[in-house]
Amino acid sequence: MAIVSIELNDGGGEGRGYDVVVEPGVLERVGSIVDGVARHGKAAVIVDEGVEAEYGRAVAKSMQGAGFDTAVAVMPVSEKKKTLGTVRNLYEVLLEAQLERGSPVVAVGGGITGDVAGFVAATYLRGVPFVNVPTSLLAMVDASVGGKTGVNAPQGKNLIGAFWQPRAVVIDPNVLGTLADRQLRCGLAECVKHGVLGDEDLFAWIEEKAEAILAKEPLTLAELIERNVRIKAAVVEADEREAGVRAHLNLGHTFGHAIEATNRYSGLMHGEAVSVGMIAAAKLAVARGLCSPGVEQRLGVLLERLGLPTVVELAPIDFLMRAMRLDKKVKDGKVRLVLPTRIGEVVVVDDATEAEVEAAWAGVSAEGVAGG
Repeated sequence: MAIVSIELNDGGGEGRGYDVVVEPGVLERVGSIVDGVARHGKAAVIVDEGVEAEYGRAVAKSMQGAGFDTAVAVMPVSEKKKTLGTVRNLYEVLLEAQLERGSPVVAVGGGITGDVAGFVAATYLRGVPFVNVPTSLLAMVDASVGGKTGVNAPQGKNLIGAFWQPRAVVIDPNVLGTLADRQLRCGLAECVKHGVLGDEDLFAWIEEKAEAILAKEPLTLAELIERNVRIKAAVVEADEREAGVRAHLNLGHTFGHAIEATNRYSGLMHGEAVSVGMIAAAKLAVARGLCSPGVEQRLGVLLERLGLPTVVELAPIDFLMRAMRLDKKVKDGKVRLVLPTRIGEVVVVDDATEAEVEAAWAGVSAEGVAGG
């Protein structure tokens, strides 16, 4: 078992913190963990419809065994359903069950489930305790840690949301044994991202262990999760609300979110869009002289070994540029981009010209690459 403790500090010096528990088989103990951080008579479990039978029922049973009168809400999971309409439906379940301000909300599922359930917890009765039980690799290593919650708007991804830290995150690596290979690869995109932005040793370790990771070797996956959670935890502790270094976690995301938005959240999955986005960011960095071509090449080789895309069919360039300008990370009208300077280090720039960005897009366009 590994426990990664996250300590957050309020302006007045008051400490807030929570533990991320990484333990094979811990799913059976979710109820006792929730009882330790949010004791109450009532609770709600919000579960991804795709894992309700296998893991949602197990968590609900554990909650009931710990003494919680537990309401269960099964939610549809897709980027198209990550909306205020879904949030409204979940509110109805909580209101019908008469959950109170101290009643915990437990999310069971991938990143979309955690984002939506976290937003529900942040806004129901102006905030109730939240516990995240991620069941996808992407959610385990990235989305479940850090307190970002929210939903999509027609204009873009995650434009409506709140920071709402969980009371605990409970990760059972055993659930990855049933995770679809494509979902696993999407999570690996975020793992590679962590290596590029701040841990060259992790990047090299993934290069070394790629085959074992893809084979879902249990001990390798457990180590992968722990190492990535520690990176994310350190960044969140340093910059909870993305005023500085936390922006580095957006490597590949401004490009990736634009791909998702212009595709109307169909086709590519989030991790796949981030993979392409990292290559676009690397191409822009090379063009600006911020890093050597070898950085882009090494990144591309690893992503392709992991089965992730490095080029994609793109929407028209003006659509992509408009989507980038609507990204929530735009500041003072300027698109902020995270670009690698080497494996293990990135910088944030806000002065890239449209011509530079368009050239980066051309470099990841399946049509452009084939034509070139």
